[in-house]
Amino acid sequence: MMIKQEIQECEGTQPLCSVFGQCGGCQYQNITYQRELALKQEYLQELFCSQGMMGTDHLMPIVASPAEYHYRSRLDMKFLKIRDGRTFMGFSPLNGKWMIEVDSCPIAMPAISNFLPRLKQQAIEKIPAKYRNANLVVKTSEDGRVVWGGIGRRSLKLEEKDFLWTQISGRKIFYALDTFFQANLAILPLLMQEIKDLNVFNAKTTFYDLYGGVGLFGICFADLVGKVVLIEDNIHSAKMAQYNKSYHGFTNFEIIAGKVEDIYPDLLNQPSTGPQVALIDPPRQGLALSVALAMAAAKNIDRLLYLSCHPESLMRDLKVFRQADWEICKVIPFDFFPRTQHIETLVLLKPKSNL
Repeated sequence: MMIKQEIQECEGTQPLCSVFGQCGGCQYQNITYQRELALKQEYLQELFCSQGMMGTDHLMPIVASPAEYHYRSRLDMKFLKIRDGRTFMGFSPLNGKWMIEVDSCPIAMPAISNFLPRLKQQAIEKIPAKYRNANLVVKTSEDGRVVWGGIGRRSLKLEEKDFLWTQISGRKIFYALDTFFQANLAILPLLMQEIKDLNVFNAKTTFYDLYGGVGLFGICFADLVGKVVLIEDNIHSAKMAQYNKSYHGFTNFEIIAGKVEDIYPDLLNQPSTGPQVALIDPPRQGLALSVALAMAAAKNIDRLLYLSCHPESLMRDLKVFRQADWEICKVIPFDFFPRTQHIETLVLLKPKSNL
């Protein structure tokens, strides 16, 4: 990304991390947070304009994270045991060789950062003699609990009593070690409010929550719409979505376990008595071409919300919609990942026939 090159011209702030510049995780600890936000805003503006996607008035100011450090509720750690018995735990370095050892991380929530020395010790005690390496997943909850897994089969499986959770507008959303969930818990209420302020829902809306994970969006918006249809292909996430649905007692909520590209195109042909709104939050690689083409050709989608963590794949997918005569109405960037190069981007689209 272009913003990585510009960063060298903006040094001057003391990084909090002692291995900044060696670890491949962060890129912006040596500049002020205000400058980081400005660079990300400029990058997105240049990217959209260079692709002829929209005018600059469609791009809203980036929504800052409530915390620029100590925000991540998840870390993925590399653990290595060599033949002489020594053990190492840390992150991948910039050069991709070996690893950068750490016993704390300033972008992780304090509960996780403080736990890292114990994590290494517990991993040493748990790892079988025949194991040489492991990928450890460590997460925390809004209540400060820390859980981890990654050594042995079913090590990511949690009992119901151990489910992690965060609370958004008074509504608990549960997640686990084996389910995807956004890492910056503090910014999620801001994201939900921005979506609500777009005024795309009403009591007759059918809301398609695609790549729906544990049901984050469906749960947050279920009381604003007539029906939620969630599609998720990860069986663990789909089960957790069912748990979240049952916990809140929603009856207007359908969960379909399967791939969006296999299921959603058929749903587009079903009759609807009200407006249809879809939210897509795909993996980093973006939409499968079959999904993008099917959604772009749909005649009964009134609004589409595309949440992307990868601007380049977002640009590729938006071209499909633009070629099918869709209009980009608004682009709202979110700084889900302060001190890193990553940007989360929410795009609101609608067919020009609905203008």
